[in-house]
Amino acid sequence: METALNHRVDLLDSPLGHPKSAVVFDLDGVVVNSFGVMRQAFTTAYAEVVGSGTPPFEEYEKHLGRYFPDIMKIMGLPPEMEAPFVRESYRLAHQVELFDGVRELLHELRDRGLKMAIATGKAGDRARSLLDLLGVLPLFDHVIGSDEVAHPKPAPDIVLQALDLLGVRPQDAMMVGDAVTDIASARGAQVAAVAALWGESDAQALLDAKPDAALDRPADLLALCPALAGR
Repeated sequence: METALNHRVDLLDSPLGHPKSAVVFDLDGVVVNSFGVMRQAFTTAYAEVVGSGTPPFEEYEKHLGRYFPDIMKIMGLPPEMEAPFVRESYRLAHQVELFDGVRELLHELRDRGLKMAIATGKAGDRARSLLDLLGVLPLFDHVIGSDEVAHPKPAPDIVLQALDLLGVRPQDAMMVGDAVTDIASARGAQVAAVAALWGESDAQALLDAKPDAALDRPADLLALCPALAGR
């Protein structure tokens, strides 16, 4: 990962502005490692609705960060795949894990006085259920799903709603995501865009999107989030 590390250092030399008071996280691929469960759920949904053939999961992965119905439209797949996909995602939720270091990161950010929100491609109820199962839901001030905004990512709506709920200005926040759609959503909301490279997403595609910073592990975010005054 030497290239990504070198690029990360270069990116961190670019101005992120004054210290931030809020972090908006994507969920899948950033906070939770859900790729195995998504693969199983997608494979089952494809078999039930489409039938025989190889499920195009690799293509599906390229659109992560978007709302599932939107991905189905882009891929030309039946919208009826959503119901079995969601059913299987709930059934297999116990297999989803936090990425190494995320739990400690969240506690440290909270101790430093930062506000935190989730802005995810998932439906809001499913995101909150998963975070509750993992025992970290109380660490977030708000959890917003794609079904709870007018225009999901890559539109800025979900990040803007997070800012509104958190009561912070765009210049006081950053968005951490593992997909190009996250970077685009952050840019549209005029918040600092931080690429998370520790999941299965295409690292080069993220770097090509020119985020303000690119991090190789969750703990690296702490360098961008000093404790707020009085903490």
